[in-house]
Amino acid sequence: MPTFNRRQILRGALALWVPAPGWGATSRIEMLYGTATAPTSPIQLTAGPLSLLFEPDLAFVRFIRFNGQEVLRGIYAAVRDKSWGTVAPKVSNLIIERKTNQFTINFDVDCAEGDIKFQWKGRVVGDDAGSVRFEFKGIANSTFLRNRIGFAVLHPLESCAGKKAKLEKSNGALEQGSFPASVSPSQPFIDLRAITHAVAPGIDAEVRFEGDSFETEDHRNWTDGNFKTYCTPLANPFPVEVKRGTEIQQAVTVRIQGAAANSANTESSGEIVFSPTGSVSKLPALGLGYVSGMPPLGALNVAHIRVDLVLNQPGHVELLLRAIAETAASKTGLELAVFVSSNADSELKALAKAVTGARVARYLIFHIDEPSTSEKWLRLAKMHLKGAPVGGGTNQYFAELNRSRPAVDAVDFASYSINPQVHAFDNLSLVENLSSQGDTVKSARMFLGSKGIVVSPVTLRPRFNQFSKQPTPPDPRMASLFGAAWTLGSVKYLSEAGASSVTYYETHGKAGAMASRDTVFPLYHVLADVSEFAGGEVLATESNDRFKAAGMLLRKGARQRAVVANFTPELQLVRWNKSGFGARVRVKSLDEHSYEEATKTPHAWRTKSGLLFENSGDLLITLLPYAVLRIDPA
Repeated sequence: MPTFNRRQILRGALALWVPAPGWGATSRIEMLYGTATAPTSPIQLTAGPLSLLFEPDLAFVRFIRFNGQEVLRGIYAAVRDKSWGTVAPKVSNLIIERKTNQFTINFDVDCAEGDIKFQWKGRVVGDDAGSVRFEFKGIANSTFLRNRIGFAVLHPLESCAGKKAKLEKSNGALEQGSFPASVSPSQPFIDLRAITHAVAPGIDAEVRFEGDSFETEDHRNWTDGNFKTYCTPLANPFPVEVKRGTEIQQAVTVRIQGAAANSANTESSGEIVFSPTGSVSKLPALGLGYVSGMPPLGALNVAHIRVDLVLNQPGHVELLLRAIAETAASKTGLELAVFVSSNADSELKALAKAVTGARVARYLIFHIDEPSTSEKWLRLAKMHLKGAPVGGGTNQYFAELNRSRPAVDAVDFASYSINPQVHAFDNLSLVENLSSQGDTVKSARMFLGSKGIVVSPVTLRPRFNQFSKQPTPPDPRMASLFGAAWTLGSVKYLSEAGASSVTYYETHGKAGAMASRDTVFPLYHVLADVSEFAGGEVLATESNDRFKAAGMLLRKGARQRAVVANFTPELQLVRWNKSGFGARVRVKSLDEHSYEEATKTPHAWRTKSGLLFENSGDLLITLLPYAVLRIDPA
């Protein structure tokens, strides 16, 4: 087997790499994104010392930066229906005019879904003094119910969490405030006209709102990676009828204050650097959601399978017995998500009989009419269900657990679910939201003490609408390399934060790790690579650009492995400082060139060990678009 040195890794990959043309029935775009078309690339713009990206498909202003320092994560406008669903925008008539360090964007947006017919005109202006203004002028072309229409402004966690802010109230009064450090269950700021926060020494950014009353929520409650300031306070009644012909106008202005006019607009670039932090956590127990007819899981060394049992509905005993039979061969434990009603006492007694002899990993106790489990149901469950830990919390989001915290002495653990698409749906937003998964674990630890933290399940798309309870179809990105890269990021942040157990997706089907008995999705291999280290440790790492790549370092005894994911459609150069892998490593790439073999003949592909590379000191690697690399000492 030939070996390759650093220069070959970096220069050879760049010189020789060409996009895969597509193999078999799967096109390159489908491999990368799971859909037939690729997202439109964002447009880079400057306004004096400010830079930003404009997403033409979404009318989304992103990453407003001052000399490379992030000022705002984003500004966008949304139409939210009576169930808090976001009506997808259709952007047209986009015109961008550019001058030196300034720009003007004009566009039209059509939001039409069901009985909602709403159109708005957008205008974004950036000037050379360091100001960006986003205007929204809309009209209702039908009568409908809405929960919210208008702007949301996203402040970045990294530069704002725990930091001070100057608040201007709607009556003009000035106050001092602070962005919360841990995840706040309630709105930290209300009744806003403007927020000002420090960007750099002597430099402030003022964000001013017009056209409605605004307030701020901690978006980490839904694992969004930001603080969101939005129009129309939640204390106001909703939904509200919007009559045909109603006009709505709003504006948001971002202005740099201080000695900014003469500053050069600079952006950092270059390789992505991973470095160990010195923190070590136990790898959480990994599981999958149950689907009847579960095939053999192959290389997935999962600790448990989650089964949802609604005890007041017929057929739940038969479902349980099928799951017990199908998991018996793999000796996999059952994570039983138990939904009780007001007849919980008799329901739990019957369940205790039905599970006799089953291998139960834990019981998740929920009440069908409660967003977060009350203490009485937890104590009743602990009285009837023996032989496994009993916990509660919510089948919904961390917000519900955070707002209604369990009685710590009544639980062995607390549980909540995660998906990255509560508020936004594009690839970049899903990547931005990854680190906040870890923030929920850290915040839960503050009120749970040493009790376990069970995240169950993690899905790419919401399983159901929180308000209408209607199920949602699986996300096509489950079948993509992006889905695999995102999964690696999720496992990394939840593991490093100290989650006890994490359940992902389902065993098979369009929302599963396996497409069928014989074929898999790329994310199968991510879970397989990690689950080989079950019972081991995670050595935390940090990078200089977490939006482009994530790295996870695993250790079990003397054995070590790194798994690295590219979150972008571009080649990325990665340096792993103090890798500790020795003189040679084997690198195996899950990418567009290996996609067909890895998904259609997964067991054969996993027997391949990868290429042998020389390694002296820091490890240098090249990541293909949305690729996931497995790195093992040779």
